[in-house]
Amino acid sequence: MAIRLPPVHALSAFEAAARHGSFAIAAEELCITPSAFSHRIRLLEEFVGERLFLRDGRSVSLTEFGRRYLDVVRDALRSLADFPLPHRHPLAQPRVKITVPPTFARYLFLPHLADFTALYPDITIEVFLSVPLYDMALSETDLEIRFGAGKYPDTTTEKLFEEPVFPVVSPAYLEKIGGLKTPADLQKAQLLRSALEPWQAWFDVAGLDWPEPATGLRIDDLGLLLEAVRHGYGVALTRKHFAEEMIDKGEVVPLFDIQLTTPQHAYYMVYEQSVRERPEVVLFMNWMMERFNMQRMA
Repeated sequence: MAIRLPPVHALSAFEAAARHGSFAIAAEELCITPSAFSHRIRLLEEFVGERLFLRDGRSVSLTEFGRRYLDVVRDALRSLADFPLPHRHPLAQPRVKITVPPTFARYLFLPHLADFTALYPDITIEVFLSVPLYDMALSETDLEIRFGAGKYPDTTTEKLFEEPVFPVVSPAYLEKIGGLKTPADLQKAQLLRSALEPWQAWFDVAGLDWPEPATGLRIDDLGLLLEAVRHGYGVALTRKHFAEEMIDKGEVVPLFDIQLTTPQHAYYMVYEQSVRERPEVVLFMNWMMERFNMQRMA
């Protein structure tokens, strides 16, 4: 006759909660959400047919049955952990797969990734590039970085930071056309186009009742668009953190001190809730949020 055993992940949750006297601390130790942790405890209580914990606000204590059951669970977990497995292969190295837009990867992600790998050298990071103009769905990767309004069906999103948008020009081109003192002076400039950063929204902020430019050089990669500006092809919209290095070097110059900043112009971390079951992914997401909260303040 088959023996029905309690799920091991529920037993480990029970042991951690008993040890800490707190569901929240135990959930953090196991790198799962509080709701997922509570689900494991309910699952075990349904299995044994008894209450295991007494809840008192945020703290928990074992019932009489829970205290007796804990001794059995700890002995069982210890036996499993201590049993020699001479032919067992070592665990595969934990890895996190992330999909990022190319220019974000170039200017914002890769320059800081070494901070994470220094903290967690045993976690492998695999980086994939996305094409921002196409609809995307989470498939083979754990996380995606997306730019937009943060509304993506059937996913969890967390805002990293809003990204101000403004026009830039090279000093040589600016001198060539005799300067640009007001937004209306853009009528004498060549406006470079990109489907990733249309001009219309910035025109509205700048008080210009102009249509979207329909002619002129178009480049649908924001890194290449910045290179075109640097080489004197015209004026283009850019995002603050992409252009910082070129601005600091004097290779491009921001114009008019008029920025477009909205929740629709922001970077979001997008993922399916199930990835929070994996400690390495949670560590990486926490690092991303901390890293780019710093970016938000910059």
